[in-house]
Amino acid sequence: MDLWQLLLTLAVAGSSDAFSGSEDSSGKPKFTKCRSPELETFSCHWTDGVRHGLQSPGSIQLFYIRRSTQEWTQEWKECPDYVSAGENSCYFNSSYTSIWIPYCIKLTSNGGTVDQKCFSVEEIVQPDPPIGLNWTLLNISLTGIHADIQVRWEPPPNADVQKGWIVLEYELQYKEVNETQWKMMDPVLSTSVPVYSLRLDKEYEVRVRSRQRNSEKYGEFSEVLYVTLPQMSPFACEEDFRFPWFLIIIFGIFGLTVILFLLIFSKQQRKEN
Repeated sequence: MDLWQLLLTLAVAGSSDAFSGSEDSSGKPKFTKCRSPELETFSCHWTDGVRHGLQSPGSIQLFYIRRSTQEWTQEWKECPDYVSAGENSCYFNSSYTSIWIPYCIKLTSNGGTVDQKCFSVEEIVQPDPPIGLNWTLLNISLTGIHADIQVRWEPPPNADVQKGWIVLEYELQYKEVNETQWKMMDPVLSTSVPVYSLRLDKEYEVRVRSRQRNSEKYGEFSEVLYVTLPQMSPFACEEDFRFPWFLIIIFGIFGLTVILFLLIFSKQQRKEN
């Protein structure tokens, strides 16, 4: 068994979930998440073991190993940055990040390994939220009950989508303000999408999240965009719109009256001539 197979076996043996976030019965720290927002950097986080009997935060260390070409680097290296990603974390900047190359990481306490995981960077991509959400009115129905809007946004600022380093697809969700269930639209590659048949008498919330194309892991949602539509018709609040036949009757009677008046006036003019 080579080193990679041995490491992978050890990493998987502890849990069926790569990053479950739960602590074992011993109360030792465990990895909760490793995440890359843009395929250029990544960070790993773990639970705090201080309150579970460990001597001090400094006693917990992260070490990593990665495969270069066909061979594994034989030496475990310590976390390059314990500060930038916050407490109980390790940050790997672009100098320490390589895609399509497997990594294994381990947590140690007083020299003993307490948790270990293996992954590739492309497997842990969860983008930052999209920004700059806005909307424009596309159309209001003839009945004055519904409207269509176009929602637009910008990609996460740190995701290099212009050069194609990472390809993102987006999921838009919306709901009425007082509802609890979000309606999900199909994922799209564009940064705008139309939303149809919104009621003019309702206020809506809209949010967007993204994921790397062909991945199942979405990043965090954007800030909520509130959509308040103008009420263009007195019938907008009626659940079932009734066609105003009485208006047609009134205008019809008025039109017939005008026509009769014109006919009578025309006959009188002819008699006088």
